[in-house]
Amino acid sequence: MIDRQQIAERLGEQGYIAGPDLAMALWLMDLLGRPLLLEGEAGVGKTETAKALAAVHGAKLIRLQCYEGLDSSAALYEWNYQRQLLSIKARETSGQDPKEIERSIFSEEYLLERPLLAAIRQETPPVLLIDEVDRADEEFEALLLEVLADFQVSIPEFGTVSARSIPRVILTSNATRELSDALRRRCLYHYVDYPSEAQETRILLARVPGIDAMLANQIAGFVALVRREDLKKVPGVAESIDWAATLVGLGQARLEANSEAILDSLLCLIKTREDQGSFSREVAQRLLGKVA
Repeated sequence: MIDRQQIAERLGEQGYIAGPDLAMALWLMDLLGRPLLLEGEAGVGKTETAKALAAVHGAKLIRLQCYEGLDSSAALYEWNYQRQLLSIKARETSGQDPKEIERSIFSEEYLLERPLLAAIRQETPPVLLIDEVDRADEEFEALLLEVLADFQVSIPEFGTVSARSIPRVILTSNATRELSDALRRRCLYHYVDYPSEAQETRILLARVPGIDAMLANQIAGFVALVRREDLKKVPGVAESIDWAATLVGLGQARLEANSEAILDSLLCLIKTREDQGSFSREVAQRLLGKVA
């Protein structure tokens, strides 16, 4: 098993800059075989952690996007009812024993895997990303706990499906609702905050081809100032990367307080009508003056 320093280095090779606390959490996830719950504001890189971890281990990434009303048919499995009906109709005149027909249509051939079932049926351990678990209902949490406890799924018509391999499980939450104590007890926990200026500079250097170190440092400093403003939607790391790529594309080597191109490109960072109304060009120029 690779150590936490190696995890951080290999994540860096994938363009994901992880702090020491996150590297420790990922190392403990492997050591203890426990799911890892990543909580934090939208846009801080929680989902990217799972993607980078899959790349580090050369593993398949299986993603379950959570939403209100998510149930077992979307998360675990469902039967291919259309094919089953066609098969029943085709056998109606064959004189076959009805019990034999029932056994045949509830077989592997007609089973549709959904992310949770697919994850435990992989021959080599995948990374299972359960994204925005806070958007799902409490009933789904109970279902999830049952699967994560034993890594097996009971299908009444088919039998119990046990894990061929144990996936690395990452759950993400934007904290839109409080998760149950039972789910939190089952998981390791790490809060993902916005990166420091130094860390964000490293992220930009890793993710934006051709960017100058000085420009990356200025962008990181400016975005840090923007995040302290009273905004409805604070720009995340993805917005920083988009803005940096835009400035490189515009041929900007430095941030300048009075550059029209830079001010016009701020739409990469400010993503709501309300924020664009309150974040005036005068405010932008004031903040640019602090880093330019």
